Amino acid sequence: MYHPTTRLLTILELLQTHSQMSGEEMARRLEVEPRTVRRYIQMLQEMGMPVEGARGPGGGYRLRPGFKLPPLLFTEEEATVLVLALLGAPWLEVSLPSVALEGALAKVYRVLPLRGRERLQAISSHMILSPQQRDERPDAELLVNVSEAVQTRRRISIAYRSHHNVETQRDIEPYGVVGWKGHWYVFGYCCLRQAPRLFRLDRVDSVRFLEETFTRDEDFDCQAYVIKHLGSIPNRWQIEVEFQVPLYEVRHKVPSSHGELSATATGTLLKTHHVHLPAFARYLVNLDLPFVVRQPPELRVALRELAEQIMRIAQVDDPV
Repeated sequence: MYHPTTRLLTILELLQTHSQMSGEEMARRLEVEPRTVRRYIQMLQEMGMPVEGARGPGGGYRLRPGFKLPPLLFTEEEATVLVLALLGAPWLEVSLPSVALEGALAKVYRVLPLRGRERLQAISSHMILSPQQRDERPDAELLVNVSEAVQTRRRISIAYRSHHNVETQRDIEPYGVVGWKGHWYVFGYCCLRQAPRLFRLDRVDSVRFLEETFTRDEDFDCQAYVIKHLGSIPNRWQIEVEFQVPLYEVRHKVPSSHGELSATATGTLLKTHHVHLPAFARYLVNLDLPFVVRQPPELRVALRELAEQIMRIAQVDDPV
């Protein structure tokens, strides 16, 4: 059970975080009746806290503009949550300034009693977190800007690079942001393709807010869309490719460590797996051997995209 004092501090924290909040929402957060919230608000006003209320539709409570609360103290459990979240920030795969992370940790430690500070500093001293090493991470400011567009229902224009580094300009109506297996995505309606799409944030070079707003289709199931398009992508693609040349010829070019090779009636079958189909498509082309893709069909798509990229390069004239 919450102590009444804890609930009063929670209300102050909510009002400091939100420009305005309804009594019903506060009651839901505090797990009390709306009339209890009104009683707590009255107690805060009697204590001299400038909490203002507005009646009617769209009404609620707010702190008087310009009023700043003194820093709130954390319980040891709350501080533990904050410290673990800050220490785990590298796992978010977002480009965050190390100075900001270190400064936030220092502030949390500073407001703790000595015993709690020593216990939590033991976590940071003896815990090793090894994030995945990626060449590109989305900037935290980019993540904030896209999230703001989602919140305000604003269209945005993004400069987006494909995995072949072909850049296009897209106007999108962002529905949400999702983190999935080490990558961040924005999903929503693409005005160019006129259909829902997913865009990886580390391939977004710039974001510009447009004047147009949009009304989100409330019947659109964002979670189902994300699971369908990202949940079906395996960590390792199972690949079967048949080279139309004898086994001995393939062995000269494909090391045994690259997969299982076996002779067939029409050539040589390679069974292997790979985490990135575009990279494997480039590998197959570089072998300079005739082949047929048995599975997966997505490998054929990767090969067609590679062919289109080569055609675009071949059609560019030398300006000199």
